[in-house]
Amino acid sequence: MNIYHELMARGFIYQETDAVGIERTLASSQVRFYVGFDPTGDSLHVGHLLPIMGMRLLQRAGHFPIVLVGGATAQIGDPSGKVSARPIMTKETVSANAEALRRQLSRFISVSDGNALFVNNIDWFENVRYIDFLREIGTRFNLNQMLAKDSVKSRLETGLTFLEFNYQILQAYDFYILNRDHNCRMQFGGQDQWGNITAGTELVRKMTPDAEVFAMTFPLLLDSSGKKFGKTAGGNNVWLDVNRTPVFEYYQFWRNCDDSEVEKLLNFFTVLPVEETGRLAKADDASGINRAKEILAYEATKLAHGPEAAAEAYLTAGAKFGFADSDNRIATSSDITALASKASAGGNIPQYEAGISELKAVDLLFASGLCKSKGDARRLIQGGGAYVNEMRITDIDYTIDAAAFASGQVLLKAGKKNLRQIVLK
Repeated sequence: MNIYHELMARGFIYQETDAVGIERTLASSQVRFYVGFDPTGDSLHVGHLLPIMGMRLLQRAGHFPIVLVGGATAQIGDPSGKVSARPIMTKETVSANAEALRRQLSRFISVSDGNALFVNNIDWFENVRYIDFLREIGTRFNLNQMLAKDSVKSRLETGLTFLEFNYQILQAYDFYILNRDHNCRMQFGGQDQWGNITAGTELVRKMTPDAEVFAMTFPLLLDSSGKKFGKTAGGNNVWLDVNRTPVFEYYQFWRNCDDSEVEKLLNFFTVLPVEETGRLAKADDASGINRAKEILAYEATKLAHGPEAAAEAYLTAGAKFGFADSDNRIATSSDITALASKASAGGNIPQYEAGISELKAVDLLFASGLCKSKGDARRLIQGGGAYVNEMRITDIDYTIDAAAFASGQVLLKAGKKNLRQIVLK
């Protein structure tokens, strides 16, 4: 499928500067494009994933992504979508965050064959001379047009600092530099970035009249209740950092999505063909729609954390809650089908039958073979490596309540990969 048509079919396109020009350009040559991410924290979360997936689709179609981490712009703070100014971070914190985000983004965007570029805008802003910048760049911006941008206009009543007011100029300059130095011709981003993004296309055209540049935004993703997508039922962000959101919880977030969202999420967060995502999401029975959710959760987890972690999460969840299609009756191009034999065997997780008197965690870790001794079990708990039903055990005297066996078993875990299903005799 033509990549422009695929982006359209998957629902990625929200706003465009020139639909005809973008479609023609993407179809006729390899295009260098960029998406920017400000390192305001040391981890991305699910709410950041839509532009990342858009970049991934474009790269798979043969185009060249430039991933920009805003080591400079994060020191200013984007006012878009904010009711008040962001806290000002130290330069050291921004730098550390930028490196953390670069590592996370490299899981999604391949640079191994030289077919992508990672840049940090601190490299061209760090030594900018203020007066020179105002004379060369500031004269290209019209104050009335700047005030009319939604990101600025929405903040005028509550207050907008001069620091934040400059943000769109800095983001626009990013596009100019990337066009000048790397032949970048397109910018993509979230729909709340439209004002900043179009400021960039306008600046490039003023600075380089012969340049042909384009911009596109992706839609703001909302869940079935109308809230921003990417938060747990408790309102917490679902992070890509496993220390904030463990892999199993990340998998379960996708697995527990609303039935009505499955097709949209399959189109956005997997690379399965569009015709397949539609077929999977239109299943007319519970096992079919649950299989679609398993595939979504597995594919999304594989992209964020790798195939081994995704397989472990899938098998762990299936062993605990049951598998929707362990026999691969439902056709899919996902390599989740390779796990069928393990799923049919109950997730291939060894069982241990415990007596009602040996439900102390230390005893179970030793008796089930997860630890070589009770001393090892105590050290494992003290080190934070023991889990029951994916909940970390923090007390060496912890005892599993018999009521936890209402579903038939509990899952005991030592480290990342050593598992036991514990059932009562």
